[in-house]
Amino acid sequence: MLGCLVVLAAAKAGRFLVLDAPAPSDVILVLAGETDRRPERALQLLAQGYGRRIVLDVPANAKIYEFTQLQLAQNYVQNLPQGASVSVCPIDGLSTKDESRDAEKCIARASGGRVLIVTSDFHTRRALSVFRREIPGHEYSVAAARDEAQFGVRWWTHRQWAKTCVDEWLRLVWWKAVDQWR
Repeated sequence: MLGCLVVLAAAKAGRFLVLDAPAPSDVILVLAGETDRRPERALQLLAQGYGRRIVLDVPANAKIYEFTQLQLAQNYVQNLPQGASVSVCPIDGLSTKDESRDAEKCIARASGGRVLIVTSDFHTRRALSVFRREIPGHEYSVAAARDEAQFGVRWWTHRQWAKTCVDEWLRLVWWKAVDQWR
């Protein structure tokens, strides 16, 4: 009986991590990290009327060869047809908790009372929890950006998915048990 419960819980572990429930918002906030699928998902949501503005979180000090990520992001935004509705938010924090604090000022500048967070699918549950805890006073929803090379809810079928699932579960447990109380 216990073995069956463990197998069932493990089978649902990937699905539990993923929340995809976008709601109409003032600001669509794209968390730093993955730079292909997250911005693409945010642009889709903008076109569907889920927000008026997109704010892209970008690491302030990271470089790719001779360019900073901020330079690359600003160039990306300038070349978008929707560029007037997109702004870049420099962040220094390396954790989701620190990123939330860095993003707070950019959310305020964009007049965001209702914030739609766009992040990788496996990161949605923890990101939503972090933002609700660290920056209260806003109404948050979350949208999942899927990347089948990185993660799938049937995590046990691919090695990379298993690694991502275990890593995110460790981060979620750490957040819930320790980090949110500091």
